[in-house]
Amino acid sequence: MPKLDLPLITDADEARIQAGIADDPDNPEVTAEQARAARPFAEAFPELAANLRRSRGPQKAPTKQLVSLRLDAETVAAFKATGPGWQGRMNDALRAAARVLRTG
Repeated sequence: MPKLDLPLITDADEARIQAGIADDPDNPEVTAEQARAARPFAEAFPELAANLRRSRGPQKAPTKQLVSLRLDAETVAAFKATGPGWQGRMNDALRAAARVLRTG
């Protein structure tokens, strides 16, 4: 992960940020009493939770296998440059190459 060269936050900056958080009427801090009274989503909204479980359907068997692979930076950059979905396109290219290897 690249290191970001960001300026350090001063104590005054931190105090200003915390004051802004505390003053936000749309997002008040949860009190200790509210935290103790909190319930799991499925307990608080059982019908909605049941609908969510049903709508997802049964878990399919995984169709992909997680692997660790070292590739040339140039190769990865070329696929990334094609935009979103580059990993799927890389998979397609590897699948096509595997077919060629199998058929000779």
